[in-house]
Amino acid sequence: MRFLIVVSIVSIYLLSLKLCKFAKMTQRFYLDTSVFGGVFDEEFEIESTLLFEKVRLGLIICVYSNLTESELTNAPIHVRDFFEDLNEEHKEKVAVTPDVLKLAHEYVNENVVGESSLNDCIHIATASIYNVDLLVSWNFKHIVNVYRIRGYNSVNMKFGYKILEIRSLKEIVGYENEE
Repeated sequence: MRFLIVVSIVSIYLLSLKLCKFAKMTQRFYLDTSVFGGVFDEEFEIESTLLFEKVRLGLIICVYSNLTESELTNAPIHVRDFFEDLNEEHKEKVAVTPDVLKLAHEYVNENVVGESSLNDCIHIATASIYNVDLLVSWNFKHIVNVYRIRGYNSVNMKFGYKILEIRSLKEIVGYENEE
């Protein structure tokens, strides 16, 4: 029953996309590892499914890094399979470079988060350096947190990077057609 509800919501949503004048704009969203698991989490399933429908339609390019791939090796097999089944044409792999690591360490040095959150910082730095349109995450403690976002962006500006939009899927999926 739950599956049918999700499918119905996705179908209605996809119909609304056809009517949306902005539907043809492709955006590059960096998806951290939590987003892939969200498809299989009751709390995040609907928004995650809607986002990945946009990826499947080519409306969003799923930007990810080798860190994402590494973290997914520890995820349940169905999450890994879901990631692998995404069309390569709608995915963009970017590398964690020395510049990414340097910026990530600056977030820690500036006390935006602690050293134990370095991987989260690497995701933020990767998205910043590769100039994505948006970073999407379900991590509310270390990433999608207004105080952390201000900290990350303060460091970005200090080192000449643009402000990074960081959002949860609840903030972005389903509202773009509302006036």
